[in-house]
Amino acid sequence: MNSHRITLGAVNLEAEDPAALAAFWAGVTGATPLPGGDSVYLPPADPTGFAMFFQPLTGARPDRQAMHLDLTVPWGSRQREVERLLTLGATHRWDVLDEHPHVQWTTLADPEGNLFCVAEHPPVSTS
Repeated sequence: MNSHRITLGAVNLEAEDPAALAAFWAGVTGATPLPGGDSVYLPPADPTGFAMFFQPLTGARPDRQAMHLDLTVPWGSRQREVERLLTLGATHRWDVLDEHPHVQWTTLADPEGNLFCVAEHPPVSTS
């Protein structure tokens, strides 16, 4: 039996402006940024949340993003949440509403162009 339990410690991002990007994500998650020199730590907003760490960009930003966050909201609240994130400075990229029956999502970009998704899953029918 494997006794290892892996959890997500933090999502780490390099940023042109770590403080500004941390402020955007603080608005997204509801957490309070903790500056530390050139970097900013964003702790989880609550026990079910996730931490983020923003550090200065050390080189050219890659042309292609190899990983992104999928954030989940309750069914029926995706559009309202997307509108809130747009007011914080996110940019709408595209919607995927009928490709998969188990999920609908909107892909956004944060102020530095990092993609992330806001997804909702329909309730599971027990009948």
